[in-house]
Amino acid sequence: MTSSTATRPAAPNRSRRIIAISLAIIAALVVAFFVFANLYADWLWFAQLGFQSVLTTQWIARVVMFLIGFIGMAVPVWLAIQLAYRLRPVYARLSSQLDRYQEVVEPLRRLAMFGIPVFFGFFAGFAASAQWETTWLWFNGVATTTTDPEFGLDTGFYLFAMPFYGAALGFISAVLLICLLVTAVVSYLYGSVRVGQRELRISKAARIQLAIVAGLYLLVQGASLWLDRFKTLVEPGDRITGPGYVGVHATIPGQTILAIVAILVAVLFFVTAVIGRWRYPLIATALLVVSAIVLGAGYPWVVNTFQVRPNQLALESEYYQRGIDMTQTAYGLDGLEKSDFAAATDVEQGQLRSDAQTTAQIRIMDPAIISPTVRQIEQYRQYYQFPDDLDVDRYTIDGVSQDTISAVRELDIDQLGAPSWQNNTLIYTHGYGLVAAKGNARTADGNPVFLERGIPASGFLSDEENFEPRVYFGEKSPPYSIVGAPEGTAPVELDYPDGEDGATETKTTFSGDGGPSVGNVFNRLIYALKFQSEQILFSDNVNEESQILYDRTPRERVQKVAPYLELDSDPYPTVVDGRIVWVVDGYTTSNSYPYSSNVSLQQAIADSNNTAPRFALDNINYIRNSVKATVDAYDGKVTLYAWDDQDPVLQTWQKIYPSTIKPLTDISADLMSHVRYPTDLFKVQRTMLGVYHVNDAQSFYQRDNAWATPNDPQNNDRLQPPYYLTMQMPGQDAPTYSMFTSFIPSSSGATARNVLMGYLGVDSNAGDQAGVKSEDYGKLRMLVVNADTPVPGPGQVQNTFDADPNVSAFINILKQGQSDVINGNLLTLPVGGGLLYVQPVFVQSSGATKLPTLQKVLVSFGSQVAFEDTLNDALDVLFGGDSGASAGDGGVTPSPGPTGTPAPTPSASPSPGESTAPTTPPADEYQAALQEAQSAVQAKQAALQANDLAAFGEADARLTAAVQKLIELGEQ
Repeated sequence: MTSSTATRPAAPNRSRRIIAISLAIIAALVVAFFVFANLYADWLWFAQLGFQSVLTTQWIARVVMFLIGFIGMAVPVWLAIQLAYRLRPVYARLSSQLDRYQEVVEPLRRLAMFGIPVFFGFFAGFAASAQWETTWLWFNGVATTTTDPEFGLDTGFYLFAMPFYGAALGFISAVLLICLLVTAVVSYLYGSVRVGQRELRISKAARIQLAIVAGLYLLVQGASLWLDRFKTLVEPGDRITGPGYVGVHATIPGQTILAIVAILVAVLFFVTAVIGRWRYPLIATALLVVSAIVLGAGYPWVVNTFQVRPNQLALESEYYQRGIDMTQTAYGLDGLEKSDFAAATDVEQGQLRSDAQTTAQIRIMDPAIISPTVRQIEQYRQYYQFPDDLDVDRYTIDGVSQDTISAVRELDIDQLGAPSWQNNTLIYTHGYGLVAAKGNARTADGNPVFLERGIPASGFLSDEENFEPRVYFGEKSPPYSIVGAPEGTAPVELDYPDGEDGATETKTTFSGDGGPSVGNVFNRLIYALKFQSEQILFSDNVNEESQILYDRTPRERVQKVAPYLELDSDPYPTVVDGRIVWVVDGYTTSNSYPYSSNVSLQQAIADSNNTAPRFALDNINYIRNSVKATVDAYDGKVTLYAWDDQDPVLQTWQKIYPSTIKPLTDISADLMSHVRYPTDLFKVQRTMLGVYHVNDAQSFYQRDNAWATPNDPQNNDRLQPPYYLTMQMPGQDAPTYSMFTSFIPSSSGATARNVLMGYLGVDSNAGDQAGVKSEDYGKLRMLVVNADTPVPGPGQVQNTFDADPNVSAFINILKQGQSDVINGNLLTLPVGGGLLYVQPVFVQSSGATKLPTLQKVLVSFGSQVAFEDTLNDALDVLFGGDSGASAGDGGVTPSPGPTGTPAPTPSASPSPGESTAPTTPPADEYQAALQEAQSAVQAKQAALQANDLAAFGEADARLTAAVQKLIELGEQ
């Protein structure tokens, strides 16, 4: 009876154990399925694009590196534990404390002997898998044919091999250190190492094991010290990256000596394993530490203090020159063409005649300002949107290159009147059309002159027979859409809000290959889990031909198929062979180029148009625009082209991901005509040129001619962005599509000078031949402004504009009403033998409805300023009544008539004998004119809110006439 009662609780315990095990298995299966679902969804996405080799390469590499790391750590640790345990003394006398330790440890000994190696092995495996790219770059690294100036090694060693050697030595050091630790612990627990009565006793077996492991560890440290000699070439120093005189004559020799000493100490540990004397290796280790302090810090300090500082220029010149040459090579600055520029500051009639082609293309439509105007005119429905900053492109129209402002009309599902899963996913799936406007022209009302616009699309692009206006992949696309249907099925996707025969909308069905299939239940289940949406699984609208489109932004798609690239922050849309495509510039970068100075990408690229860029590798010292990528806006197809096939970093990645990049020769003529020099690369180069525009060590050392990029006159906390223009630089035969920026002295505080020191342009026109880059593409041209004739910088010119009486009178009157005055981008142009500044001035309502319209144009040359309704008029006034050239808005008569505000004549000083005493105008006339101006401002505000362009034009004419009257009265 007693026995029966005692065994009854066993059944419930067994049941609970079975239930617990079952639940654990089910939970593991659920987790495993979720992991599988995520991996399988990735496989489907890459396979649909034809880049599955990218994914499999990553998977295989990570698994291989995990196994290497796991085995490389677990096996030595397991072996160290096994040896320490099996070679323990059998009859060793243990203290009572060790007896208690063994009582605790012994029941877990078998588990610990395997568990500890597995524990460390997993950590090492995950750490090693994170280094797979470093390992694959080393294994596939190519030679560069460029050698470093100190050791004479190919720079490929620093780009590909040195990072791997450093990571490998660090891993081996960690393995040996852990082996040393577990050997000491096990030896102590089982009596091989005994401490007592001021005495340390070590058994022979433990001594041999500990000495050998310690010797191996010191051998690895010796190798690390030897490698550190080469690492000095990529470590930032006082003025340059890489070793200077102290580094070459003190630090590197000291590291060489320390490496040899470490090897000798390691030999002493091996000797100790044989003869059993610890005194010599321990003394040698202490001497190694002392030597490291003396040779690593003391000796370099002495050399720097007593030899270099008193003779810095003489001793460091050679190394400064190394830094200059290698930095210019690493950033692509070695081909810079510099020329002195004695800028003219006086004006005369016909001064721009030789620059007529340039002035015809001067952009007056600011892509960062006119987006609200384009939105009001071209949005059509609330569920369409345009970006805040429009893009700059160029097209050949009737044989003439035309700079344009362009933007894609994308979908904004957040503005749907009746949001639902069906609306968001199945019906509203894509944007429609591309808007393009002339950059150098305006309408009479101050709006853009459109070349391509409307729904349905109309213009010079949509006139092509094969033009495809639908935008399924863009910067603002929905997270995911499900498209596609069997042939003959009634379409459900909204194409655009217009139709034939009185219909209010036109529908369509996606017919491309844009995403993974969700035509079977299993794939639907996978994506229902991925997007946490059961509707994907149960909706009747998902059919056997359905595809799911996701990861739809151009940068996201390119980054996934080319994870080794840093991408430009400004993808831009263009039309190539009738298709809207996004062009994305890809960079290969490194921080291991010898003697090249580092730069922070985030700081170099940030400006008023891009305030917070983020990069995986921020501090770099090497960059190339190695890849041009395109993303088809209709089907999302990603194509990578090897733009710089001589780049060794790209060549190495091509070996890792073979057959993923097409050669340059595959670029079509139409695409080539829209490729441009990338913005972010130009920003990095201008940052480096602030210091490295000099070519000799003495100028570099004195640092008396350092430059900086000027702050944006409209946002003094941010740098002024570079800008694209079709313009002819001095030394060029004809205008070409280029990008420009300017430089001022690098100084701060009250003594800072805002005068122009340099002007940089880069040829951004790749030509129009299939597979062939223009010879001058990427050519950097710098004008070094002669200091004898100071030219005002952008900040100084903006201050002059703001202080001009006519300008301030016009702006102050506008601000009395409900209007905002917005100054556009301040462009600097080397024309007329000097530097011309051009700034469009826009006016918009300060209310909810924004409609910026171009009202005036400010121009400046030397000390002269003009302020007119059109750029053409402003140039004529500035240059004595006839500039000798026509701007793009030359034929425009601002609505409703020529009522432009007159600007001051170029001569700001009165003629000799002329009276300068002001006369007081009649108060009643002045008051009447002021009231009329205020009334006109209110009328403009009402017209803006009503979006009535005709009424806006009438009110603008009244305002301009009132301002003219006020100026005339002021001149009296």
